[in-house]
Amino acid sequence: MRRLLCLLLLILALPAVGAGILDGRPNSVLGGSTLDNSKDFLPVREAFQLNLIDTTPESIKLRFVATEGYYLYRHRFQFRTEPADIGLGAAQLPAGEQKHDEYFGDVEVYHGIVDVDLPRKPGDNRPFTLVVTYQGCADKGLCYPPETERLSIGDAVATPAGMPPATQAATGWDWKELALFFLAGIGLTFTPCVLPMLPILSGVVLRGQVGGWRGFSLSLAYVLPMAICFAALGALMGVFGAGLNLQARLQSAWVLVPFSLFFVVFAIAMFGFFELRLPYAISSRLDRIAGRTEGGSLWGAAVLGVVSSLLVSPCVSAPLAGALLYISASGDALGGALKLFALGLGMGAPLLLIATGGATWLPRSGPWLLLVKNAIGILLLALAIALLSRVLPGEITLMLAGLLAAGVALFLGALEFTEKTTRQRLGQLFGLFLLVYALTCWFGAWSGQTDPTRPLGRAQPSLINDSRAVASAGWQTITTPAELDRALSDAKANSQPLLLDWYADWCISCKVIEHEVLPDPGVVSQLKGYRLIRFDMTDSNAEQRALLDRYKLFGPPALLIFGKNGQERADLRVIGEIDANDLVERLIRANDQI
Repeated sequence: MRRLLCLLLLILALPAVGAGILDGRPNSVLGGSTLDNSKDFLPVREAFQLNLIDTTPESIKLRFVATEGYYLYRHRFQFRTEPADIGLGAAQLPAGEQKHDEYFGDVEVYHGIVDVDLPRKPGDNRPFTLVVTYQGCADKGLCYPPETERLSIGDAVATPAGMPPATQAATGWDWKELALFFLAGIGLTFTPCVLPMLPILSGVVLRGQVGGWRGFSLSLAYVLPMAICFAALGALMGVFGAGLNLQARLQSAWVLVPFSLFFVVFAIAMFGFFELRLPYAISSRLDRIAGRTEGGSLWGAAVLGVVSSLLVSPCVSAPLAGALLYISASGDALGGALKLFALGLGMGAPLLLIATGGATWLPRSGPWLLLVKNAIGILLLALAIALLSRVLPGEITLMLAGLLAAGVALFLGALEFTEKTTRQRLGQLFGLFLLVYALTCWFGAWSGQTDPTRPLGRAQPSLINDSRAVASAGWQTITTPAELDRALSDAKANSQPLLLDWYADWCISCKVIEHEVLPDPGVVSQLKGYRLIRFDMTDSNAEQRALLDRYKLFGPPALLIFGKNGQERADLRVIGEIDANDLVERLIRANDQI
């Protein structure tokens, strides 16, 4: 059980630190909301911060910071001046990430930090107001209405009109992220290059002083400097990574391909073809320093902690690189330091256990370590394919995903029909499943499909036309608060439940719900007897935005269920994307109490 727990922690750890590399609209099944998750989304000006970086007679430099888990649309930026006769040149926007959506086509988006330069008309130094409009979405499936901010240009300190001076982005971290990095650190500890060091280090640091306050203080003196070294690295990446804007630069094939090869090389190392280590000239000097360090003292433990952070780093370079790229998008030195500090504490947690309970806390070395190495290698190859998917055609990406699945299947012995143990048979069964998935990926690629989660594509329209027709027939589209109030009053007067769908043409997730969720036969059957209202806020005018505030919403999509008494079932409110099965469950709960 200990071995299984360690393996699960490790498998969960690598995607956690690599989350900043991978992005995209989540699948509705995996990313669908549960109960009312409105607290999971930030207000628009916390999700996207606009800062005036510099203003000169020649140009104005703006910086947009999208908080982790949010992105901005390139084509939705607009810049104008008040008064209008003050001229600005065409905005100089960097290339964004290519994002394909089946409803909106190809768009460009920005995660993390994006800098915009606005050329000014030569000789015109009059003060004016710069009106900036932008729009973005959350990865979880919520789209914000277009937001407009005004910046006063030409004063001693240019500030947003009517607001305090512009400040840098708020810190981009919370306790959940710190917990993920801590778990990632624990997972990285149980890698073959780190785990064997623990008994050795415990012998040098503790010198037999296991248990009690002395053992705990010595181990803490070792762990804290190691974690502080990682924290310093995170702070540097938070500062300089923001300036380099690595997240935006990682959208070029000249960068994505080498980084993908970087992960492939580390994957090959995990498969045991070669060993990653520091150059001998450096490692030998570090070993001599560690050898001369006095064991059993707080100072000696601290020095060993610093040295160990240098020795261990090459062994966990690939996950560490993912973590650093993730941090670089935030532009937050404090957040970056805290995240890698949590990572270092996680890596040192097993040593604290040794100091208090002895080596019996640790799992024994054995063949399972080889399984851990192979699992990391497979995850690294998956990250490489995900990076390449941004520059390769979707069909080729699908073929690569199938190739990886087939390789894992063969490794698990899917085509070996010799006598096996029960564990090997389970592995072979999973390998056969992966082999079938690989074949569907290759068939889908040859058929023009591009989505690894749906390698055979979606159901043919002819199979769902009937349910879509039924779903769309009863909907009434409104655009004003007055129309909504009348609809709610009429439904209450007729003792009729009501479903309110918040929609906008610029909302990708709204299209997903409209075309994939609401036409589902199960949803349609549960909506019998409902009055169906779709509030279209495509225009996003002042009245519509005031209505969002009234219902405490940030933007579409949202589904609100009202009972026969006219009261909203707030416990069943849907914010963001949801899949058909979850919506059916909520409607069943609503119908049981209506």
